[in-house]
Amino acid sequence: MDVGLVCDACDGFSAMGAQACSKCGAALMLGGAADADDSARDADAEGEACGSCGATVPAGHGFCGRCGAPAGKPSSTGQVKAANEPRKVQTMFFGAMQQARAKLVLIKGDGLDGVSFTLAGQEHVAGRVDAPLLFDEDPYLSPTHANFIYISGKLVVRDESSANGVFIRIRGSAAVQPGDRFLVGEQVLDIEETISNDEPPEALPDGTFFFASPRRGSHFRLVQRLRGGDTGLAYRAQSDIVSLGREGNDINFPEDPFISGRHAQVSYRDGQLTLTDSTSKNGTFLRVNGQQELQHGDYVFMGQQLLRVEIV
Repeated sequence: MDVGLVCDACDGFSAMGAQACSKCGAALMLGGAADADDSARDADAEGEACGSCGATVPAGHGFCGRCGAPAGKPSSTGQVKAANEPRKVQTMFFGAMQQARAKLVLIKGDGLDGVSFTLAGQEHVAGRVDAPLLFDEDPYLSPTHANFIYISGKLVVRDESSANGVFIRIRGSAAVQPGDRFLVGEQVLDIEETISNDEPPEALPDGTFFFASPRRGSHFRLVQRLRGGDTGLAYRAQSDIVSLGREGNDINFPEDPFISGRHAQVSYRDGQLTLTDSTSKNGTFLRVNGQQELQHGDYVFMGQQLLRVEIV
């Protein structure tokens, strides 16, 4: 078989390497007219020089392949701007809109972590009925019990006028006052005022005074609240410090398995009452009055649910 070049003009056959057709004299080239057209397109596609680094930018390209600058000539400010340059949009971190600022972790009876509740919205209602944070089997929760909300970028828990309240585990000590309620183990106690010795006792309607033991000086008393609303133990403070625990204290609850031997104390000094946790195992919880800001690592108790706060 002979190898050579076929002329596009007359179909004449010429030897390989020939520059012109031996039959009609037309110019010969590999690929014929197709290569010629490609060469012409390549020439047209050369484009213009980049105004930033000088590299050739192919026609139709919006940016330089060498330096990444927009194609086109420098503007009067010295910046290169292409006519078809797209509008610049700031790229956001993927998932930023879905990222939560805090979450609540349910603590199970054995002390291990249970289900987590992501607080990705603005308000997060907790309760027994139709609440995003739903505990429908807890009879001690109100239908709408509490709300975990963000205020000025801070996570806050608000008691929604619940029947049994929202409690926060104290860190060390917390200032308290008459009317406050706190929780040690399974015991719920109120802090109440006492009648001053300076106040004379009241007489009966017929003028007779009730005969009983004399009152001793005391700055406060602690009253136990029983399930169902009844009043249990009432202890009138005999000194400025009243200790609570399972044994060897002013007030003892020997049958409560969740109370430490020496659990907490209430003290009075210079007109101020203070509730202090005595490094107990399960902590001492103080009822929230209205609403309270939460910190990372706080524990919230409501109904029969114990939740740990985790701030992202």
